[in-house]
Amino acid sequence: MLAKATASGVRLRPHFKTHQSIDIGRWFAQVGVDTIAVSSVTMAAYFSSGGWRDITIAFPVNVREIKRIDLLAEVTSLGCLVESVQAVLALNAGLSRDVDIWLKVDAGYGRTGVSWDDTDSFDRIIAEVKKNPRLTARGLLTHAGHSYAASTTDGIVAVNAQTITRMIKLRDRLAPMAGDLEISIGDTPCCSVANDFDGVDEMRPGNFVFYDVMQSALGSCTHAQIAVALACPVVAVHEKRNEIVVHGGAIHLSKEHLFNADGSRMFGRVVTMDDGGWGPPVDGAYVGSLSQEHGVISAPRDLIDKIEIGDLLGVLPVHSCLTANLMGGYTTLDGDLIDHMSCST
Repeated sequence: MLAKATASGVRLRPHFKTHQSIDIGRWFAQVGVDTIAVSSVTMAAYFSSGGWRDITIAFPVNVREIKRIDLLAEVTSLGCLVESVQAVLALNAGLSRDVDIWLKVDAGYGRTGVSWDDTDSFDRIIAEVKKNPRLTARGLLTHAGHSYAASTTDGIVAVNAQTITRMIKLRDRLAPMAGDLEISIGDTPCCSVANDFDGVDEMRPGNFVFYDVMQSALGSCTHAQIAVALACPVVAVHEKRNEIVVHGGAIHLSKEHLFNADGSRMFGRVVTMDDGGWGPPVDGAYVGSLSQEHGVISAPRDLIDKIEIGDLLGVLPVHSCLTANLMGGYTTLDGDLIDHMSCST
């Protein structure tokens, strides 16, 4: 991802909400990454304590946390995300330190942000930002989450192209008032599949650090590139039902799911594990149902026949971000433990 960003002349600001680990963050620093995005003030403080000094909180400002934002801005070059005049007024009233302002743009996703063509609202927000010398209008930020609904890689590329076109149009329209705003985009499918980022200043993918089954289904990666698996102890084998029960339920995997070809739900792909890691997904084996602690795996006969109680099976998660957050830590293939934010807060 860094090579792609560098070749495109784009700054890589990886979103650390996926791994939430100072240890893993160091892997990025070792290859020259020095800017990151996070999803909360708490996460920003955690990574600031690990030495990161250029952090964008890529979530709309929570006005109940202005004091914490102000304290954090004393030690870190901080970017905050706004989509309303009210949020800017709260920052104006509560900040005593400099903060960069990113304007949240809805370029087609429909989750949050000001619609890319609502230039009157952007004008009002920028006018309010300019009243406070502590605030600097840094740029326009969007998340093209609708790329996840694309059914083909060509569809993802089309979402990326449309998003960039809309962001450039908005930037040019706002230039007389706001000056030279930067453009920040940031979804893993677009950043993984697309290659044309002309006009973009930075990209903020996050999930790519691990990828997952959803990304594989979208074409963002292959199964071989999924870099995290949930190791689940087998607690029961039901031969007549062709099912294996593991200790790995909704509190470990979340209830994110995809649909199999027959319409049944799939909460994760199953892999066999050994000392060297895990192999490719087992054909016909998937987590078919979850309760709080239980995961019920639908399994082919050859897997049923060789699995015993106490064995470990790996589950490639549908959504690695949620699974990593729920588990709160990692073990490497060498047996080393990796830090996670939940262990420090």
